[in-house]
Amino acid sequence: MKYAVLIYSKEAGDTFEELPEAEQQSIMGEYFALSELPTTVGGAQLQPGATATTVRVDNGSTLTTDGPYAETKELLGGFYLIDVDDLDAALDFAGKVPAARLGGLVEVRPLVER
Repeated sequence: MKYAVLIYSKEAGDTFEELPEAEQQSIMGEYFALSELPTTVGGAQLQPGATATTVRVDNGSTLTTDGPYAETKELLGGFYLIDVDDLDAALDFAGKVPAARLGGLVEVRPLVER
């Protein structure tokens, strides 16, 4: 079953940016190692939320707004797409995402497969 593993973290005053360079490199190594697992189908790191543009269509008119959809403390910073046997395996994968222990959170959501 395929799952999206959505990674949320704080952008302003990000805990990661406050870490020593060596520790930052180690954490990035953890992210890259998760990318290399055979269960990882894809994924990407996103540009900062300030680079987002939100699009809505109201009565046939397209409206755009600079910035992310919602004002929250944590912003979607990246994702993995994984293919594992069950939710328990997906949760195990999510628990290894560094953001989960660095003040962010990781959301696991099954994909609709057609």
